[in-house]
Amino acid sequence: MHFLDQAKIYVSSGQGGPGAVSFRREKYIQFGGPDGGNGGKGGDIIFKAVEGLNTLIDFRYTQHIKAPRGKGGAGRNRTGAGGEDRIIKIPVGTQILSEDKEHVLLDFTFEGQEELFLQGGVGGRGNASYKSATNRAPRQHQPGEPGEEAAIWLRLKLIADAGLVGLPNAGKSTLINFVSNSKAKVGAYPFTTIHPQLGVVQHQGREFVLADIPGLIDGAAQGAGIGDRFLGHIERCKILLHLIDATGDDPVAAWKTVTKELEQYGGGLAEKPQILALNKADLLDDELMDAIGDDLRSAGASDILPLSGATGKGMDAVLNSLLEAVGGHSSIEKKDQMAGDENGDEEEKADWSPL
Repeated sequence: MHFLDQAKIYVSSGQGGPGAVSFRREKYIQFGGPDGGNGGKGGDIIFKAVEGLNTLIDFRYTQHIKAPRGKGGAGRNRTGAGGEDRIIKIPVGTQILSEDKEHVLLDFTFEGQEELFLQGGVGGRGNASYKSATNRAPRQHQPGEPGEEAAIWLRLKLIADAGLVGLPNAGKSTLINFVSNSKAKVGAYPFTTIHPQLGVVQHQGREFVLADIPGLIDGAAQGAGIGDRFLGHIERCKILLHLIDATGDDPVAAWKTVTKELEQYGGGLAEKPQILALNKADLLDDELMDAIGDDLRSAGASDILPLSGATGKGMDAVLNSLLEAVGGHSSIEKKDQMAGDENGDEEEKADWSPL
């Protein structure tokens, strides 16, 4: 399935049905009078967030969505049938923006959320409703009111509790594959991840969602590399896990580059709490890891943990910190209850201590 997180569509609700002009004509009944019924209401446009969707790719091929119009009224005071509402299913985390992308019209943050967006037109009045003491045989009627229409943007921001950031080849995909059932692509070249990946992490009997986005490079805010458009998918995260390749040429410069891009993007990302993890630590000795940690602290970094996404060394300490930041309200419910208090209350000890 192809990933698409932005799509422009055109939606319109249904027009109301016209009222009828009709007169009662039955044998032995003189001057039966008007009996034209009202038209039916046009269908509404409704958006609904559903489970199982994580892309807007369907809207690349279906860009014009229109609800049916109401049926016209009929004789014998029969009201026309209303147009069926058009329910548009979208992924959880989707925002509906105005055509100029300046205003958020709706924001869908939980499964099952359903919002009326455009209301269908009201059906027109039939001639029976115009009958009065001075107008015994009216022939006027109303056409149905027109529906509403709008050109809008759909923007998907994935719902995740924690987000992974870092330069390309920092080991983000390797980590998310290790801690979840995600099948993110891993390769010995930059930008193996070209769209966000979600993984459900199970740790200490609890679950939380971890998001991996494509790597950032210097100038991402100006469009360098893949750019910063995917940073929107971690705006809802409670904490960021910043991965730094400990074997890189300059870990301090790598930390500063990503931090600068987060600040330039905005959206509150620079203010989010971060855990700094020195990845690929299995390839270096403890003395060199301590020296890198000291350099980062001198540059202003904090909460530094050693980690190996390939072997799992130091993973418990990192997941414990993430779980503590996520708190008791993760974006997904627990699938299984903890098997006994003794398993739930006992915390796993980190196999590596913080630097």
